[in-house]
Amino acid sequence: MSHTTNTAWQALQNLAATTPNIGELFADSSRSEKFSAAACGIYMDYSKQALDNERLSALIALAKSKNLSDKINELLSGVKVNDTENRAALHTALRLPKGESLLVDGVDVGGQVHDSLDKCEAIVSRIRAGVWRGYSGKAITDVVNIGVGGSDLGPLMAATALEEWADTDIRVHFVSNMDGTQLDGLLKKLNPQTTLFIISSKSFGTIDTLSNAKTAKAWLLSTGAKEQSLLRRHFIGISTRTDKMSAWGIHPDNQLLLWDWVGGRFSMWSAIGLAIAIRIGMTGFRALLAGAYAMDTHFATADFEHNLPVLLGLIGVWNSTFLGINAHTVLPYDGRLSFFPNYLTQLEMESNGKSVARDGVAVDYDTCPILWGDIGSNAQHAFYQLLHQGTQRVSCDFITPIRRYDNQQHHHDAYLEEQHKLSLANCLAQSQVLAFGNGALGETAQDELNEFKRYRGNQPSTTLLLDSLSPSTLGALIALYEHKVYVMSVLWGINPFDQWGVEVGKVMANSVFDALNDGKADGFDGSTNALLAKILQAQAMQGGV
Repeated sequence: MSHTTNTAWQALQNLAATTPNIGELFADSSRSEKFSAAACGIYMDYSKQALDNERLSALIALAKSKNLSDKINELLSGVKVNDTENRAALHTALRLPKGESLLVDGVDVGGQVHDSLDKCEAIVSRIRAGVWRGYSGKAITDVVNIGVGGSDLGPLMAATALEEWADTDIRVHFVSNMDGTQLDGLLKKLNPQTTLFIISSKSFGTIDTLSNAKTAKAWLLSTGAKEQSLLRRHFIGISTRTDKMSAWGIHPDNQLLLWDWVGGRFSMWSAIGLAIAIRIGMTGFRALLAGAYAMDTHFATADFEHNLPVLLGLIGVWNSTFLGINAHTVLPYDGRLSFFPNYLTQLEMESNGKSVARDGVAVDYDTCPILWGDIGSNAQHAFYQLLHQGTQRVSCDFITPIRRYDNQQHHHDAYLEEQHKLSLANCLAQSQVLAFGNGALGETAQDELNEFKRYRGNQPSTTLLLDSLSPSTLGALIALYEHKVYVMSVLWGINPFDQWGVEVGKVMANSVFDALNDGKADGFDGSTNALLAKILQAQAMQGGV
């Protein structure tokens, strides 16, 4: 059914024309209780959204009209929901408990997943125990994950967030930028005898990743050690393509497999997360998976009124499509989540940044908003000015753990706990002012404000409180946003699992790369030709790049 003839869609359009002010909605003293939900160690308060019972009911009616329950089941059961590439999107299968099977086209996907995890565990155990040794016989001290996009952002985010759970002296590093500067700076600090490289690429053809891998190999070869020994002892490959890994020189014992039904931005639960497991151990990594699985179960079974991913997705569609709020910011009030906004930028905008529906027809409504964010303190001193007093409406997600430490952690620091209280205070205060503007300050304070110190309020936000930041709650949080993305895609009628807009840039980059190597500044548009000519001229005058 087209949205133009969908009665629930039309009802929401009508309701959006008379949206109540957020501050006025709090005349209901029980509002925060009614507009909140909890699951998997996460409490979600969405009472500061421009929603009342009527509008929430209309959003739920839209979800039902789009057969969301059936679509959730299709996702989790292995139906080919990635229809433009004719395959399933089974990242949820990556966190199935051991022994739980999932048959897809006659193949037990669950069994494949745990075979891969068992191989990961064996590799992780050898590295952490000092059994895996470099070409000179020394144990590994540093692991460098070379990837880009989903092969970098997810592992980097999770390893950083869970650094306090690390129980090894082995350091993990992440390299993604193709210009080589990032890798060059890192290699100057590392010992080639004790450094292990993980080459992560689904296709094992990503030029960004392979160019860095080539540089890493050249660095090791400069030691004078034999190439065969270096490749055997210092490289692990993660890909769907065993043939390409073998051709590059990755030993079969050091190859970990992916499947075509795992999208890059959904892949950190697989062998792509090897660097995480090396740092926090397989027990911690399996707890990460278990947290995500708990959210998967909640997503599949909870009614829409209490379903965290469904509610978060409905709110996202309400704000961006119906209220015309085309910017969204994610604000973690915990430095350990510093890379979480970057991770979500790819997850949401690469998934739902689409303008063509599944039926191939261009949409005539807004889909994914522009998403960015930063940790709370930095954000407060950077772009909160715009949030409070700018001309643009922006929706916000505030994220913070209630407790600084998990119950399993016994190294409590009184000073850090006091700082955490300060962070909590700022998190709650900022959402107050965004929602209520001057009203948050009290009448006396308002009287003292001149026109330059007035805050408009009515900026919608959701606050997510984590019990604590642990592998389990982080897994649940990530899965929450994965499913939010899927919910929004169902309501918009788009495919969140392809990324053709990324692929076209890669094709064009190869053409321009060839032109740079050939020294030709023609065959493109006038601007590109002129830029190429400028670059080639400068390189010729200066003797290279």
